[in-house]
Amino acid sequence: MSTASNIHGILLKYWGYASFRPLQEDIINSVLAGKDTLALLPTGGGKSICFQVPAMVMPGLCLVITPLIALMKDQVENLKKRGIKADALYSGQTAFEQDRVVNNAIFGDTKFLYLSPERLKSERFLQNIERFNVNMIAVDEAHCISQWGYDFRPPYLEIANIRSWLPKIPVLALTATATKDVVSDIQQKLLFKEDNVFKKSFYRPNLSYLVYNEDNKLGRLLRVAKNVQGTGIVYMRNRKATEEIARFLLQNGVSADYYHAGLNTPERDAKQLLWMSGKTKVIVATNAFGMGIDKPDVRFVIHLDIPENLESYFQEAGRGGRDGKPSYAVLLYNQQDIANLKERFEKSYPAPKIIKKVYADLCNFYNIVPGNGKGERYEFDVSSFPDYSPVIVYSSLKILESQGLLALSDDFDVPSKMMFREGREQLYDFQLRKPAFNALIQVLLRKYEGVFTNFVNIDEIKIAAALNSSKDSVTKALKYLKELEFIEYIPSPRRPTVTFISDGVEAGNVFCDDSYQIRKQCAKKKMDFALSYVMSTTKCRSSMLLQYFDEDNNSRCGHCDYCRRRNVLQLGQYEFESILKVIKPELQNRSLSIEEIYSLVPNIDQEKLIRQVRWLIDSGKISQNEDGTKYFWNKD
Repeated sequence: MSTASNIHGILLKYWGYASFRPLQEDIINSVLAGKDTLALLPTGGGKSICFQVPAMVMPGLCLVITPLIALMKDQVENLKKRGIKADALYSGQTAFEQDRVVNNAIFGDTKFLYLSPERLKSERFLQNIERFNVNMIAVDEAHCISQWGYDFRPPYLEIANIRSWLPKIPVLALTATATKDVVSDIQQKLLFKEDNVFKKSFYRPNLSYLVYNEDNKLGRLLRVAKNVQGTGIVYMRNRKATEEIARFLLQNGVSADYYHAGLNTPERDAKQLLWMSGKTKVIVATNAFGMGIDKPDVRFVIHLDIPENLESYFQEAGRGGRDGKPSYAVLLYNQQDIANLKERFEKSYPAPKIIKKVYADLCNFYNIVPGNGKGERYEFDVSSFPDYSPVIVYSSLKILESQGLLALSDDFDVPSKMMFREGREQLYDFQLRKPAFNALIQVLLRKYEGVFTNFVNIDEIKIAAALNSSKDSVTKALKYLKELEFIEYIPSPRRPTVTFISDGVEAGNVFCDDSYQIRKQCAKKKMDFALSYVMSTTKCRSSMLLQYFDEDNNSRCGHCDYCRRRNVLQLGQYEFESILKVIKPELQNRSLSIEEIYSLVPNIDQEKLIRQVRWLIDSGKISQNEDGTKYFWNKD
């Protein structure tokens, strides 16, 4: 059977698709030819198929490196549902969990091993990497490897180091958004043998980008939610605000719900399912919503906060209209939002001395001393650090996380997990020696399958009900069995957790180089681009986004807010440009009256010319002198 038949057969068998989306097959064939490959596919472009299909064709295991633990878990579960064996290795797992994953990768038939970049430094991982029979390395969110990317993660630089262990294994790097500098940097940092980029156009002809300076944002939001048919997403930065906006929509007759990382897994799943099915029209969410969600018929995406950068905005807005039908990406802002964004930026990038102080306080709070603490995990409560604002604390922790010092889990109330450390023969012997635990063991065996080979999610309340006991008694018994090293038991955390990835270091040794300042300057530049996009009244929105991502497109989209204002002029593109070509250089050199302007283009209808001049004034291109008799071109 040919390779083409193989990849199409696998696509149909496991994913149910008869054909690939644009560029997917080209990318897959490039990887199967053994070439290092960079794939730039906008949100909804089907990036995961590009590594999952070729990995299924080739014998061996695919290493998938991604920084998003939530997405990692989601993809592992999705693959398992398709009958494909997958597992994950990430910060925050116990040593026993990690050993189980590594052993299955070596001795089992694991097909996909997902890991966070921090795991690449693990001695256990490096000792066994050559035993995994790796067929390819997939690097998701590849922009993280570049200091010019919007989410730089230094641990991503470790990826290049493992290539010396796997010299003949191709690398497939994937990202949804990247500028020209980032594209070049990714290939260089990943040691590509030669440049090899597949890039799908970022142009979305069915998506209308609409940006409005709006004092009554809630009123405009309500009009969009009521008048646009179909489901929508409203993005907010603040968790509490998602709940408030959802409540506002409900009170005004719009079916809505909220979603953020502070909800437990069953709550998130239930809210997502109702929205996916169309029973909930609008989901109001933080950026925690959207990863791995493929709903093609989203008719509108609304941002009520100015995005920090155009990369994240493009991804979030791009979740609208994946079915190719007309959809709207609406961004509402006011002057206070601009001030808030700038203030948040300063808090998101605290001074290095503050970050060092937060790290020192964190180590002191958990009694972590230099040279110790690696692998320790603790529940984290921001109120334990009252000397700082919560934004500064979380920002400092995220920056420390990017330096590979710790990992911050934002999961609340994730399920408890357990697994038997002994086999069935040892279990029988244990029951003879400890008959008091027979009933508990029988319930575990009856309720949960696979407990001898994998961690399973358990519910202490349901176990207690089956035993006619209490949750506390069950938890106490499970902890005792763990102390005996008979089971591995991980209770559900009540709060976010912080895990020390490295042994504690002296606070003074954190941020010894200028990489943090470079990163801050890069983020500032990206924020300024986002503000320029939002505040512009003189360019097509779609063209601005394409230009930002280094894609040449001088044509107006025809349906963004800028183009809609232009369309009111009732002037064709050629006619508009012809007038502009004549009057712009003249107005740049001297002030002219409307009569003098008209004399420059005598063949144009005077009413059309007046409309164009008025439009240029409203767009900030030209201004009038104090008495309103003369016009001049503003400096570009």
